Amino acid sequence: MPTEVILPKVDMDMATGQISRWFAEEGAHVKKGDVLFEIETDKAAMEIDAPASGVLRDVTGKEGVDIAVGAAVAWIYADGEAYGADAAAAKHDKAPISPPVGEMSTKSTEEGAVAPTSHSVTHPSALPSLPPLGISPTRGEIGQSPSAGRATPLARRLAREAGLNLSTVSGTGPHGRVVRADVDAAIAGGGAQTAPAAKAPAGVPAAAPAAPVKAMSDDQVLKLFEQGSYDLVPHDNMRKTIARRLVEAKTTIPHFYLTLDCELDALLALRTHINAAAPVKKTDKGEAPAYKLSVNDMVIKAMAMALKAVPDANASWTESAMVKHKHADVGVAVSIPGGLITPIIRHADEKTLSTISNEMKDLASRARSRKLKPEEYQGGTTAVSNLGMFGIKDFAAVINPPHATILAVGAGEERAVVKNGEIRIATVMSVTLSTDHRAVDGALGAELLVAFKNLLENPMGLLV
Repeated sequence: MPTEVILPKVDMDMATGQISRWFAEEGAHVKKGDVLFEIETDKAAMEIDAPASGVLRDVTGKEGVDIAVGAAVAWIYADGEAYGADAAAAKHDKAPISPPVGEMSTKSTEEGAVAPTSHSVTHPSALPSLPPLGISPTRGEIGQSPSAGRATPLARRLAREAGLNLSTVSGTGPHGRVVRADVDAAIAGGGAQTAPAAKAPAGVPAAAPAAPVKAMSDDQVLKLFEQGSYDLVPHDNMRKTIARRLVEAKTTIPHFYLTLDCELDALLALRTHINAAAPVKKTDKGEAPAYKLSVNDMVIKAMAMALKAVPDANASWTESAMVKHKHADVGVAVSIPGGLITPIIRHADEKTLSTISNEMKDLASRARSRKLKPEEYQGGTTAVSNLGMFGIKDFAAVINPPHATILAVGAGEERAVVKNGEIRIATVMSVTLSTDHRAVDGALGAELLVAFKNLLENPMGLLV
């Protein structure tokens, strides 16, 4: 039997992906483990290996096109296995036996798309005529509307929460199934309706339902501008994901902001001393220092140590419990073409400044070339966003779920400060801590920010 090649789920938030490049052509012979194609997700490019050896056939996954997770993109036929007319003749000679209902080995992905538990499954041309998966009622779905049967469980839940009628949504998933991306698009286009209100007691007039808050539609926006005065640049997957997560963060997380000024002169002096003492190592380009610390490296270390000093702030919110983290894993916002990504320095409180510096340089380099692995940018317990290099004095960053905090770092600049009744010049940097007020309230956030300030202004503590 031919082996199905599917588009795998390589990212936690991934509902669709694009094949950026095929490494083998239709009819080519491939070996199991050979790189077959490259997936471009919203955050990284991942190489996918061939699940079996044989001849690559029926390549349906086109480059640069959104493809649903779990969808077949090609098939691999074993050497000598019948294909095309030969396969049709073989099928005519001996019809396949249908497996009993419930014995087909499948598993559901997060989106609900059915994917094989192993790579070897029967090609559709060799199966008896069956309705597409998701059309007939499945276990637990009998009695639901046809539209519900052709939608993934996640899509049904999101549609139900948004008051969206699934019968009005066109599916782009396998076999026309409605997936999360379809529901998100329908909601963004104004398809969601207000959920039905509870019935008022007898004699009490029912309150008028609140009008749903809708963003301006594409047509409404474009009508405000003269035709020919603009170009339309379609959103890529990264920009779509960033937009969705920002809306999710700002509408579901009660943000609270705290700002402090930190004097940097002692830290800058220590940084200069450490960099001057760095040993020299040989590289392909000659000799170079073994490390070169940046202020941001020291900010990462200070934030991690502050979280360990104030452990109640090293948390994440869930509806049933507070998640108290045992380690300080600091994500660092890195700008890349088309958006940003947040690679994570794991156990940053336990690492030396030189280790953090070299690890951060490697992560940032691979982030810009989209070569990060999912575990290198997913998770973390807090984040740092630094715009000081652009001269930005201060700003408030948006929390990246499931974090409860994010530190926005401004530029260090010379300012007049008053000490003991005297005015003097000091290098000062403003930082703003955004907190999820459900997990880190004002007093706790202030305690965390003061611990961070003390570490920056007494930087020898970063070395112990």
